Formats: sequence, C-alpha cells, structure tokens
Amino acid sequence: QVQLVESGGGLVQAGGSLRLSCAASGRTFSTYDVGWFRQAPGKEREFVTAISWSGGSTYYVDSVKGRFTISRDNAKNTVYLQMNSLKPEDTAVYYCAATRGGDWSVKTLYDYWGQGTQVTVSS
Repeated sequence: QVQLVESGGGLVQAGGSLRLSCAASGRTFSTYDVGWFRQAPGKEREFVTAISWSGGSTYYVDSVKGRFTISRDNAKNTVYLQMNSLKPEDTAVYYCAATRGGDWSVKTLYDYWGQGTQVTVSS
C-alpha cells in the first residue's frame, strides 16, 4: 500500500515559480513510477510529466517542457515538481500518482493518487 500527499501549491504571479512535493508512505514507493497530473475547473484531468522508479527516465508534455522539472529522492520517499515561468494556464489542482509502469499518460494505469494541491497563477 502506498499513500501520497502533495504539498507546495499556492498563489503565484505569472512568471513565478513553485515547487510541489509528493511525499509517499510505504516501503515499496521506490519501485513505482510517479506521474503528475493536473485538473483545471471544468476540464479533464490531464497528464503533465512522469519519472521512472529509478529517476533515470522522465517525460514532459509539450506545454510544460523547458519550464517544469520532475525529480525524485527515493531515500526520502518524495517526488518533486519544480515549476518555473508559470503561466495563468497552469492554474489547476495538481495530483501525483504512482504506477508500476506502462503508458504514463494513461490515468487508469495508476494505482495510487494523492488528494491534490491547488496551484493558481495570476496574470
């Protein structure tokens, strides 16, 4: 069993930065790939980025490439999402989720989800 808790969200002006954290409980967390998703009001939850269990592989959607960086520290059971050059369109609830593998963009392949953290970017 893995439990995920996101933190680090908040209100920031356009062009600013935030770092989200996804803290996990459970001895097996280091064996899971982790993804970040986001959901804006009235929209579907969308895939943003993911990192392999070892941290050796990452993937970003085009809209955040070059601005967001995902990383993990398995010793601390934590995955991070550094978000720079934030835009108003990045406003959403951000969720982390853990999967054993497969197509990272497919929500149904994720076994565990956090409760989400709100990110609001003002223009």
